[in-house]
Amino acid sequence: MATRANGSSCSLANLMAAIFFLLVVSSRGAHGGRIAIYWGQNGNEGTLADTCATGNYAFFCMHCYISLSSICRSTKQYTMATRANGSSCSLANLMAAIFFLLVVSSRGAHGGRIAIYWGQNGNEGTLADTCATGNYAFVNLAFLCSFGSGQAPQLNLAGHCDAYSGACANLTADIARCQSMGVKVLLSIGGGAGGYSLASKQDASHLARYLWESFLGGRPSAPGGRRPLGDAVLDGVDFDIEGGGGDPRYYGDLAAYLKAYSGMGAAGKEVLLSAAPQCPFPDQWVGKALDTGLFDYVWVQFYNNPPCQYAAGSGGGAANLLDAWRQWTSGVEARYIFLGLPASPGAAGSGFIPVGSLESQVLPALKASSKYGGVMLWSRYYDDQDGYSSAIKNAV
Repeated sequence: MATRANGSSCSLANLMAAIFFLLVVSSRGAHGGRIAIYWGQNGNEGTLADTCATGNYAFFCMHCYISLSSICRSTKQYTMATRANGSSCSLANLMAAIFFLLVVSSRGAHGGRIAIYWGQNGNEGTLADTCATGNYAFVNLAFLCSFGSGQAPQLNLAGHCDAYSGACANLTADIARCQSMGVKVLLSIGGGAGGYSLASKQDASHLARYLWESFLGGRPSAPGGRRPLGDAVLDGVDFDIEGGGGDPRYYGDLAAYLKAYSGMGAAGKEVLLSAAPQCPFPDQWVGKALDTGLFDYVWVQFYNNPPCQYAAGSGGGAANLLDAWRQWTSGVEARYIFLGLPASPGAAGSGFIPVGSLESQVLPALKASSKYGGVMLWSRYYDDQDGYSSAIKNAV
């Protein structure tokens, strides 16, 4: 990326611009995208104030001095201004630029996002419609409900499609649409019902290979093998392990095998890993797997577990939940921890938090942790009925 000032090159400006864009790019996956714009090289492009007033831009690059524009400051936008007077940028200005950009890139580090489970109710709308709400950053397709111990893996998306007949391949377009909007789409394995287990490391290896070839970046190696969701390449795998047989230790092996596929395949994508443990710490099913430190997102189910969930009225409020939250954030090596909640009172037996209580009693305390990632909701059907995600998304 070359910048020239009155015919002379400014190498420090080039470096500063490169750092700027790397910071913007690196922040997209974690905090949602923003737009940077160049302004100042055409007198017919309107004023800087008018440019800021569009509300479209988070960053402005102008030909090499770093400053905050008082005009743009009023709209909470930032300006990287560069002086085009033929002189080279000073090291002090470069260091100021780097400092400023680090501050900008860290803004919203504790701003959360919402994850949703989709797939277990045919009346919850399509996957494309779910993503089009703009409320969700992650959608977990629920569930691959049978696997391991020699049994053929089984995908069950309830009333949405019949995986046996190959009808779920029709979701390819919906998945691509979600991903084009920046939504991460993961396959959730396990669930509250279904027969699944891992009996050995070999069992874990076979399942990892199946997931890679059938849902991630690989291709079926067996003759006549099919991809249940067609050519869609999912972003990762969610471990919603709530029972089953076998030995829970092997889920750690499964995580390692899956993570090893990162960067492979035509897409070269990272394989994201998430888990949905129960809030009693440590979780009896995925606790050992979480000890591997391989998981990117952990959405802890703070419901159907009275000792560690929110208690309305005189039941203690958020005290038990916050105690458990501190255990999870201090005891698990993961990129982000999410608060898992039912999306309506009917979505779970207990643990629903009214919007007002969530915003006043719970979220402010959770956001104090650098691992705070947002809120996970069960499920899209219940959220569609009550509009919980729409009500909380600005507070999350």
